[in-house]
Amino acid sequence: MKKALILVASLAVAAGIVFSGCASPAPVPVPAPAPAPAPEPELSGEITEAGSTTVQPLAELLAGEFTALHPKVTITIQGGGTSVGITSASDGTVDIGAASRELKPDEPTLVKHQLASDGIAIVTDPANPVTGLTKDQVRQIFAGEITDWQDVGGPDEDIIVVAREEGSGTRGAFEELVMGESLITNRAILQSSNGAIRTTIAITPDAIGFVSFGYLDSSVKALEIDGVAATVANVLNASYPISRPLYFLTKVAPTGVVKAFIDYCLSSEGQAIVKGEGYISVS
Repeated sequence: MKKALILVASLAVAAGIVFSGCASPAPVPVPAPAPAPAPEPELSGEITEAGSTTVQPLAELLAGEFTALHPKVTITIQGGGTSVGITSASDGTVDIGAASRELKPDEPTLVKHQLASDGIAIVTDPANPVTGLTKDQVRQIFAGEITDWQDVGGPDEDIIVVAREEGSGTRGAFEELVMGESLITNRAILQSSNGAIRTTIAITPDAIGFVSFGYLDSSVKALEIDGVAATVANVLNASYPISRPLYFLTKVAPTGVVKAFIDYCLSSEGQAIVKGEGYISVS
């Protein structure tokens, strides 16, 4: 009998059976690995944009960078002016309209995507004692109605007007925001870029001109307008009077590739391009 018990115990050990007061624990199941996420489909499609000629060169740069990242996307950028952008977005002629001002009450209701802000500074050489003008004085100076600095609190010296050439986006903005129905005097010295205006003002006593905020530096003096300093903060809080928003407009909330492009324009990468072009980032 004793030998039989020893034999049974030996067989149990050999079979891997352990006698105890409770049952052996059930094996823990090993979960199957999660399937890898499916790769996102590559963006493709066509986008059309038209409108503000001020927005146009910025939109072209943004479109170029976006299509470099997404080669299957085609973006066509056209000008035509803000009114064209509003009408074209409203009637569905284009996917995106571009505007360089606020929409008027009698214009179509559209979804606005603010791309940037644009401030235009009125500049003189740093030695000019005049520190500020009203917006109407600026208009009169550039229209040739005020021709002597002493009429606006300065020395008895002729005012030398410097402006951008016809077709310039900055000139178009200045005409829209300041000149209204008045024309820039034909005695103005015309320059082909913001940088050229800045250089001309810096080396020409008694000159006055206008440049985008991105071109301000110590070589020129930005005048206060209506008592408000030409600063980015004052553009953003809407107190500086020679400034405007730059918008992309869509008929409805965008989807698909149009949304992807607008999202890119508002991303840190897109806004770096905005700032690089001298505009004020909205981020």
